[in-house]
Amino acid sequence: MAFSAPSLKGRALRLLSQREHSRAELERKLKKYEEEPGTLAQALDELAAKDFISEARVVQSVLHQRAARLGAARVRQELLHKGIAPEAVAEAVAGLQGSEFERALEVWKRRFGVPPQDATERARQVRFLMARGFAGGVVAKVLRYDADE
Repeated sequence: MAFSAPSLKGRALRLLSQREHSRAELERKLKKYEEEPGTLAQALDELAAKDFISEARVVQSVLHQRAARLGAARVRQELLHKGIAPEAVAEAVAGLQGSEFERALEVWKRRFGVPPQDATERARQVRFLMARGFAGGVVAKVLRYDADE
């Protein structure tokens, strides 16, 4: 019995069943399986027409899964990497700005919980928060935070 490879649409559906993907992500992942030029675009057009591919759902998914642990800069980077339109990214990130300090403080408390005792420890904590995409001003505010105030 001959075994046939899954179609482009089948591969796309399998990827979409695991998590939300943007059209750009699907194109990047499935390009190597395209045998005739244009067939991948056609398959993705059909999926988009049936609302299987939704940029808005990708944005919501990333915000839901990552925003609690990452700063706005890192979320912006992830969304842009997924091929989301810059306007949608700007709108999503603008919504995160208001809670940036609270989220950074929560991440810092979970990881460290105590203020740095020396310059080396301070640098370590700053690097940790900056690597997660929190703005420099927010990081400085978190490290000045006093729970007793």
